[in-house]
Amino acid sequence: MSRLLEELKIDLKFVGSHTLQPRWFKLLKVALLAGFAVGYWLLFGAMKTLVFLAVFFLLSLLVHLVYRAKTDTWKRSWLDFVVVEENGGPRPARIGVYYYSAVVLNAVLSLIVSQGLG
Repeated sequence: MSRLLEELKIDLKFVGSHTLQPRWFKLLKVALLAGFAVGYWLLFGAMKTLVFLAVFFLLSLLVHLVYRAKTDTWKRSWLDFVVVEENGGPRPARIGVYYYSAVVLNAVLSLIVSQGLG
């Protein structure tokens, strides 16, 4: 259990500190997801919203874990995740179209699953 907590701390530190996106963009993503969830709730109800969020976060966790594993915890380049050497160590420099395509696909699949309930 302590290893899991350590890995979670590493991930949270990375998400908060990376420069792959500006801080304002990270905050905008959270605000957009929250606003979308509220609107979805008002339009389709609690159950469909909870299913959407559960599926979306589960698929997003899967994408995160795949990138984490393939990049050796963000130390090497893989697919559209680019790591550069800076000050004697690896630094994530860029993430691109495959990652963002996966996020959009996650949202579409989550919509399909949540709407398929009715």
